[in-house]
Amino acid sequence: MSAISLQHIKKSYKDVIAVKDINLSVADGELFGLIGPDGAGKTTIIRILTSLISADSGDASVIGLDPTSDYKKLRTKIGYMPGRFSLYQDLSVEENLSLFAHLFETTIEANYELVKDIYIQLEPFKKRKAGALSGGMKQKLALCCAMIHKPEILFLDEPTTGVDPVSRKEFWEMLKKLNKEGLTIFVSTPYMDEASLCDRVALIQSGEILAIDTPTGINKLFNKPLLAVNGSNKYRLLKLLKEHPSCFSAYSFGSEIHFTSSVELPSEELTEWLKDRMQTDIEVRSITPGIEDTFMKLMTQEA
Repeated sequence: MSAISLQHIKKSYKDVIAVKDINLSVADGELFGLIGPDGAGKTTIIRILTSLISADSGDASVIGLDPTSDYKKLRTKIGYMPGRFSLYQDLSVEENLSLFAHLFETTIEANYELVKDIYIQLEPFKKRKAGALSGGMKQKLALCCAMIHKPEILFLDEPTTGVDPVSRKEFWEMLKKLNKEGLTIFVSTPYMDEASLCDRVALIQSGEILAIDTPTGINKLFNKPLLAVNGSNKYRLLKLLKEHPSCFSAYSFGSEIHFTSSVELPSEELTEWLKDRMQTDIEVRSITPGIEDTFMKLMTQEA
């Protein structure tokens, strides 16, 4: 039996369709990532799975329980960390954790080993008000509160959004350790680089699943040669590339432009084509596609 199962799930908010015919399953002990931009439907799916809202149609199951009819039992067995920091800002670190332990009829002492590796970083600040913590420390406290009752599944909605790169790295190291100990984790994120840290991922856009696979499997869906282009006047360069007769896609990617041709196109040929149009300081090289490139390709196909 899957730890999580969604079959033909649909949800609308008045005239806005949030998710369309969602089908996915998560195995027991898996670290599963739901990857997509803001407004893609990630939060809606997590709220359905955690019994906070009901789907308009379709079937959902979490550890064999229906999030709608079995919500009381389900809430005792899952941990949930919403995207926005939602702990009590005027309570201290220690008071927040004690409150959540009490709500789940346990104590910090009873389950200290569960959160020890995380809480040990917070202990020097245990008397500090939660609202006075840094972004990274707030996320660690929220994770402790979500874990204190020993959940069977942990749901995290964009846990690293707005967090500095060092804290992001530390947070994912904690998630990987918890997962290695057998905890099933369902995490959503808009950061494509975090997809590679998951066992499997689902790419979602405009309420529809574009692909579900391992990170390596997702990358294999990019079946066209990919070129990275550098040059002066990036705006003009991008415009030129989009005008190329064989352009399949061209988009900014950091300091570069990633270009895909609909036919085989050697980098030397593209370089000469650009130079003929007075584009200077050109550097074109072949690169291996990543998750973000695959996502962009799938979006182009959907369009």
